[in-house]
Amino acid sequence: MLFLNTHFLQCICNPFTRALHEKEQRVKGGLTRNQFFLVAFICSFAYYIFPGYLFQMLTSLSWVCWVFPHSVFAQQLGSGLRGLGIGAIGLDWSTVSSYLGSPLASPWFATANVAAGFVFVMYIVTPIAYWFNFYKAQNFPIFSDGLFTTTGQKYNISSIVDSHFHFDTKAYEKNGPLYLSTFFAVTYGVGFASLTATIVHVFLFHGSEIWQLSKSAFQEKKMDVHTKLMRRYKQVPEWWFICILVANIAVTIFACEYYIEQLQLPWWGVLLACAIAFFFTLPVGIITATTNQTPGLNIITEYIMGYLYPGRPVANMCFKVYGYISMSQALTFLQDFKLGHYMKIPPRTMFMAQVVGTLIAAFVYIGTAWWLMETVPNICNTELLPRDSPWTCPGDHVFYDASVIWGLISPRRIFGDLGTYSAVNWFFLGGAIAPLLVWLAHKAFPGQSWILLINMPVLIGATGNMPPATAVNYTTWILVGFLSGYVVYRYRRDWWERHNYLLSGALDAGLAFMAVLIYLCLGLENISLNWWGNDLDGCPLASCPTAKGIVVEGCPVYT
Repeated sequence: MLFLNTHFLQCICNPFTRALHEKEQRVKGGLTRNQFFLVAFICSFAYYIFPGYLFQMLTSLSWVCWVFPHSVFAQQLGSGLRGLGIGAIGLDWSTVSSYLGSPLASPWFATANVAAGFVFVMYIVTPIAYWFNFYKAQNFPIFSDGLFTTTGQKYNISSIVDSHFHFDTKAYEKNGPLYLSTFFAVTYGVGFASLTATIVHVFLFHGSEIWQLSKSAFQEKKMDVHTKLMRRYKQVPEWWFICILVANIAVTIFACEYYIEQLQLPWWGVLLACAIAFFFTLPVGIITATTNQTPGLNIITEYIMGYLYPGRPVANMCFKVYGYISMSQALTFLQDFKLGHYMKIPPRTMFMAQVVGTLIAAFVYIGTAWWLMETVPNICNTELLPRDSPWTCPGDHVFYDASVIWGLISPRRIFGDLGTYSAVNWFFLGGAIAPLLVWLAHKAFPGQSWILLINMPVLIGATGNMPPATAVNYTTWILVGFLSGYVVYRYRRDWWERHNYLLSGALDAGLAFMAVLIYLCLGLENISLNWWGNDLDGCPLASCPTAKGIVVEGCPVYT
C-alpha cells in the first residue's frame, strides 16, 4: 500500500524537488530564488494589512450588488459570499488559497476540471433547482449552510434532542421536517457522485497499473535512481508502523468505550472507520497524485454511520473523523515521506520527525482551542458576535450541521424513505456512470488525447469544499489558476518552473505572518475600523428567500 501510493505521489513532488535540488543561480539580470522568495514574502506580508484589516471588502468585491442595492435577485447572482458570485472577485490571497489550496500547485488540466465542475453545479444545476422551486427551494437562501423549517426560519435543534443529546422522534414529528438550502442539498448529491466516480475512475484508468505495481512491489526488481541512492540508509521497519497502528486503534477503542456516554461511538465503529480509511487510501491517493485535488470521505462516513447508528450525533462525528481524517492524514504522511525520499533524508529521521511533530501538534491544537474558547466571548456564535468578527467559524458550522443531518436526525429521515431528499441518492449512480462514459469515449477515439484530461472525480467533486467555501473563493482560484497555467507558463516556461512553488510559498508565508501580527496587535485589543470598506460583501439581501409569504427579518416579503 505504501509503495503504490508513494509511486503515484511522484507527480506532485517531482517539480518541487527539482527546484530544491537546482543550484542557486541568477536568471539573466534577475534575482536568485532566495532573493525572489524574500521579495515575494515582503510584498505579501505588506499587502495583507489591507484585506486583513484596513479594507476587508477586498476579500470579495461583489460589484453587482453595488449596482443593484435593492434587488434580491441581483444580489443572489452577484454576492461572492452568500450567492452565486457572478462577477465577484477577491483581491486577497487568503480568498484564493483558504479552501482549495494554492492554484499555483495544481496542473492546468486539473484547474480546468475544477472550473468545469464549478460552473456546472453553481451556474446550471443550482439555479435550475432554485428557480423551479425543487423541495420548496425559494423558501430558503439560495446559498447557505443553515438548517431551516418549511417557513424559512432557522430550525431549533435543541427542541428535538433529549438531555443525553439523543434524537427525540416525537418532537421532530411535531416540529416538521428539516430543510436545506438549494446549494447545500446539491452539494451532498455531488458528494455522493464524487465517491462512486472515484472508485470507477481508478478501476478503469489505473486498474492494470495498480496490478503491475503490486507485483513489482513484492518482486523488487526495478529501482529508479532515487531508490538506489536511498538504499545506503537504514529503512523504517514495518513493525514500527504496525506498532503505532495497533497502539492507536487500541487507545481509540479504550477512549470510546470508557467515555461511551460522551462519545457515543462503540468499539465496532472504530474498526469500521479504520477499514473505510484503509480501503479508500489507494484510490483517493491516485486522484490526489495526478490532480492535486483530494476527494473527501466525510459524506460517505456520515452516511454509513447515520444508517447503522442513528440518533447519535457525537458518534457520527467521531466516526467521520476516524474514517475521513485518517485517510487524509495517511496521504499527507505519504507526501512528506516522498519529499524526504527525493531530498535523500534518512527514512528513520523522517519517521521520527513526523511522529514528534504529530505529538507536538496535538497538544498545540488542544491548547490553542482551549485558550480561544476561554478568551473569545461567544466564539462561533454568529447570532451574538459583532458583524465584523473574525470568529464566525464557517467550517465548524458546517461540521455541526452535518452532525445534525447525519447523526441526530439520520440520513433515513433526510435522504432515505422517510426523508424529503430521497431523489438525491440517484447521484450515486450518476457518479458511477460518468467515468465510464469518458473511458468509452477514449476507447472509441484513442487519437484524441484531450479526452484523458477529463477527470470525472475532480470535475464532479469540484464544489466539495462548498460550504464553507464560497463562490468568490472558487472564481478567484480559477482565475489565478488559469492565468498562471496559460499566460505565465506559456510565455516564461523556464522561469515559471523555477519560481512557481517559491511564489506560492512566499504568498502563503507572508499572509500567515501578517495575520498573526494583526491579531496580536489589534485583535486582542478589539481595535477595529467601522466603515463601508470593511463591509465584507455588501450584499445583505443575497440570503433572502423569494417565495411568497415567507417572512425573514431584514428581507422583503413577496405577496
